[in-house]
Amino acid sequence: MAVRKDVERALGVLQSRFAIVHGSARFWDQKTLWMIMTACVIMHNMIIEDERGEDVEYDYEGMGRKVTPRKDHDRIERFVQVHQEIQDRESHEQLRNDLMEEMWKRHEASG
Repeated sequence: MAVRKDVERALGVLQSRFAIVHGSARFWDQKTLWMIMTACVIMHNMIIEDERGEDVEYDYEGMGRKVTPRKDHDRIERFVQVHQEIQDRESHEQLRNDLMEEMWKRHEASG
């Protein structure tokens, strides 16, 4: 439990300091996420080492800004919308039934 609290606290500091860590992780694969987190930890440690000995108040609340992708912004918004629709049970079932119906139509047309 103590280790979990330490990890959650560390992630909270990274999220406050680096906006990229605060955003959604669904758009990156596991390897990319690992590289992002490693880079953020390294940069955080470098900042802490650089500020060592200084009288600095470590208040990370409100630091950074939310990063929004500029390229394909509409495509990403559509992805999130579709993902949320798929998570909805009724929408999921309707999409599944529509897909099955389409597959049957194609099967009947080819046979």
